[in-house]
Amino acid sequence: MHKSARLVAFAMSLSIPVVLSAPVLGAECIGVQVPDSVKAGDAELVLNGLGIRKATLLNVKVYVAGLYLPQKSGDAGQILGTDQPWQLSLHFVRDVDASDIRDAFDEGFKKAAGGKLDALSKRIDALNAQMVDFKEGQHLSYAYEPAKGTIVDANGKSGGAIEGADFATTLLKISIGPEPPNEDLKSGLLGGKCE
Repeated sequence: MHKSARLVAFAMSLSIPVVLSAPVLGAECIGVQVPDSVKAGDAELVLNGLGIRKATLLNVKVYVAGLYLPQKSGDAGQILGTDQPWQLSLHFVRDVDASDIRDAFDEGFKKAAGGKLDALSKRIDALNAQMVDFKEGQHLSYAYEPAKGTIVDANGKSGGAIEGADFATTLLKISIGPEPPNEDLKSGLLGGKCE
């Protein structure tokens, strides 16, 4: 009996590190670590790439973004042309006010939406209404589920889904379309080097 008790204790000691270990992280960029996969609704998504958003004037790093897709792709046109689930996760590396995020959305949607801006305006307002002030280390993500729409998560707080594939595509186009905020962001999200 004594020998059995020691054997059980030994076996349990071997299993503890497995039970208590943290999830394996998939990638790292400027000190920000992200998982190699996420779940959006029922879809398992893999990390496509990481990019850095920089403020244009001073080249200041604002956040590290990770793009998750059902399958990896370096083709922005194919990604934007397919009605598939995706998630874009932003990890802030500096404090950013909600008003600055809303201004960036306004500029980004104007470039990405073209003649469809009026049709998206109420949904852009719904997105802007969910923005808060973010501190360094906090996160913001957008997960698109074709059956539901785009779900925004601001530090663990989610609002209602914003409907429409047109909205989701335009939102993603801000980062990986022809006029991204900065080329390093687009390049990284499409699988290039995060720098």
